[in-house]
Amino acid sequence: MTITYKVLGQVNPVANTLTNAYIAPSQAVVSTISVCNTGTSASYRIAVRVGGAVIDPKHYIVYNTVVDGSDSAYLTLGLTLGSTDVVSVYASTSTLSFNIFGSEIS
Repeated sequence: MTITYKVLGQVNPVANTLTNAYIAPSQAVVSTISVCNTGTSASYRIAVRVGGAVIDPKHYIVYNTVVDGSDSAYLTLGLTLGSTDVVSVYASTSTLSFNIFGSEIS
């Protein structure tokens, strides 16, 4: 078994668009998701779902949470993902970037 802590995904999504930030190739643990805002106050959403599932309200772990302008938010989660599980993000503006940190287990 190999476990490596690393950046699992990085994305700067287009405003008002749900974007896949990470698709687990095998089992993985997401330890932290950072949301960095280089503009004015903006809201974001984060969803976790099984691969192939159509987005549904039950998939959101964060919904329309605000991060102030020129600020960051860090979510320490410890999410365990199975193969093909998806972490998707949404931002109200294009000034938000998301970084997903954790370990893939193979």
